[in-house]
Amino acid sequence: MPKIVAARVIVTCPGRNFVTLKIECDDGTTGVGDATLNGREMAVASYLNDHVVPCLIGRDAHRIEDIWQYLYKGAYWRRGPVTMTAIAAVDMALWDIKGKIAGLPVYQLLGGAARDGVTVYCHANGSTIDDTIAAAIEYRDKGYRAIRIQCGVPGLPTTYGVSKDRHHYEPADGHLPSESVWSTAKYMRVVPELFAAAREALGWDIHLLHDIHHRLTPIEAGRLGKDLEPYRPFWLEDATPAENQAAFRLIRQHTTAPLAAGEIFNSIWDCKELIENQLIDYVRATVVHAGGLTHLRRIAALADLYQVRTGCHGATDLSPVTMAAALHFGLSVPNFGIQEHMPHTAETDAVFPHAYTYASGMMHPGEAPGLGVDIDEDLAAQHDYRRAFLPVNRLEDGTLWSW
Repeated sequence: MPKIVAARVIVTCPGRNFVTLKIECDDGTTGVGDATLNGREMAVASYLNDHVVPCLIGRDAHRIEDIWQYLYKGAYWRRGPVTMTAIAAVDMALWDIKGKIAGLPVYQLLGGAARDGVTVYCHANGSTIDDTIAAAIEYRDKGYRAIRIQCGVPGLPTTYGVSKDRHHYEPADGHLPSESVWSTAKYMRVVPELFAAAREALGWDIHLLHDIHHRLTPIEAGRLGKDLEPYRPFWLEDATPAENQAAFRLIRQHTTAPLAAGEIFNSIWDCKELIENQLIDYVRATVVHAGGLTHLRRIAALADLYQVRTGCHGATDLSPVTMAAALHFGLSVPNFGIQEHMPHTAETDAVFPHAYTYASGMMHPGEAPGLGVDIDEDLAAQHDYRRAFLPVNRLEDGTLWSW
């Protein structure tokens, strides 16, 4: 059996913060797992160093399920983003080790490929509708067949999803949280205009997605969905906060627009009612925040019973380690839907050399044993951690609102 003899937490900031767990076995095999929690990175690093790593030493690295249960049930204080991100990092690293020892890419250990590649969607954004459409055309010409469209809202100085660098969106932008201003009424007026312009420019063969980012009430989301129905959106993402899962019933009563939710979910319990009552069409939980491949596969299996498909979060606040794991997952899971793809910067790619590739609107994890990604620790050490917070949102009267 491969015995775990060491595990270390590596924090680096090649343009943005990443936390990586590297596990080493007595035969020299190593595995990497992503432990990045955007805006709360050091909380997970501490959890791993203080509470998880000491429990790993001496364990059989092949016993992935047993270690997962030990870290989940053994903590007593279950779930939550910090705990589940830490567990996910261990889980990814162990799957990486198992694949390397087997001499197989992880997707082969998950049952093999269920498709030729993983369809991905990109992000087109701009301060105006015209800017967004120009970006979308650029992405279409690069082969993307699914495009998320976001634009600035007239009358608001900043808007979620619209970046200064439209190719690399990094919202964690301040030593302390920056504050944005929000108006639902102004937003609801511009989004149908954006979709109308996108359909005119791109036609009907390109899937159009949009992220509401938890900012609407259920009835407002239902109204927006109805307004967008003529333009056939692929999905509306995080239409309303999902703490009250039953809130999505009200949205369903008013629109047939497909709904996606779950990038901030960290366990199957966060989406159980949404899935069992078919209140969403896509579950967006991701490998790193939902307990790793072991737990995300359970979520997908539950979703498959109700014809709910996967649509994993894949922004650049997740390291290339998570992107690799997500691609192995997406290639193998039967009810895969789509995978978010925001390319990392060259600086980040240099720290995390990887085998995955993009071509013609699809990605593939590659055939390297394990996850097919590693961390260059010498290069990582050249990029010191920089505290960075996500913004907060306020209504025009000053009321704190979902960002």
